[in-house]
Amino acid sequence: MSLNFPLLLVIAVAVCGLLALVDLLFLAPRRRSAIANYQGSVSQPEMAVVERLNKEPLLVEYGKSFFPVLFIVLVLRSFLIEPFQIPSGSMKPTLEVGDFILVNKFSYGIRLPVIDKKVIEVGDPQRGDVMVFRYPSDPNVNYIKRVVGLPGDQIRYTSDKKLFVNGQAIAEQLVGTEPGTLGSAELYKEKLGEAEHLIRKEMSRYRMPPDQQWTVPAGHYFMMGDNRDNSNDSRYWDDPNIPKELHGMVPDQNIVGKAFAVWMSWPEPKLSHFPNLSRVGLIK
Repeated sequence: MSLNFPLLLVIAVAVCGLLALVDLLFLAPRRRSAIANYQGSVSQPEMAVVERLNKEPLLVEYGKSFFPVLFIVLVLRSFLIEPFQIPSGSMKPTLEVGDFILVNKFSYGIRLPVIDKKVIEVGDPQRGDVMVFRYPSDPNVNYIKRVVGLPGDQIRYTSDKKLFVNGQAIAEQLVGTEPGTLGSAELYKEKLGEAEHLIRKEMSRYRMPPDQQWTVPAGHYFMMGDNRDNSNDSRYWDDPNIPKELHGMVPDQNIVGKAFAVWMSWPEPKLSHFPNLSRVGLIK
């Protein structure tokens, strides 16, 4: 069973805030009244008795202690910055397995937590952005890919692994090779919009895709991983519960935010493997 962490966080903040409010309006005045009555009934009040009368109920004490911390976490996570860890190699070489990244939650608009309704327009995703979003077929799962197609775009991916946007081939330049899954892989420098970044292609003949073409509907985005032959992305999503014309498309309401920095890398979080800071930097 997957937990809805934003919902749990909102509930925790609400419960702690309610406990603090009940104490402020009802319980604290009663404690002050009890202390005043006691002090007026004796000539020399004992501090131990005063402290006992002034003691907050344990549940209220915990609620008041946790409320400011949870409230700050809720605001930061919902409206400003949220951390994620990269679980797969679909964005290699840009992002490696175990990279801890930061996601800007307000780049594409301010959204209410839990219901994810956009309440303030700030900006729209741009071609080339690295974006975190909720997987259309299972919104409880977060994905990270690069924005390739904007609303209205015509996207084509050929059998020789060339990307076309609105009939224009996306420029790429070979920069090196490395071992691949079934042979060798080539690294290219690609320019999508204003973003210049590296992509990876497997050279094995078993990795040759058929020619495909898509039209991006209004309010949707077409996403691809930088590791072009090892990425579950818009080219392959086929959900029978989603209209055929929306297969592979990410709706605006599923957007989480723009990934902008790697702050740590820890592929194997165990005591024998320490975090790696060599990959710290901005995401291109």
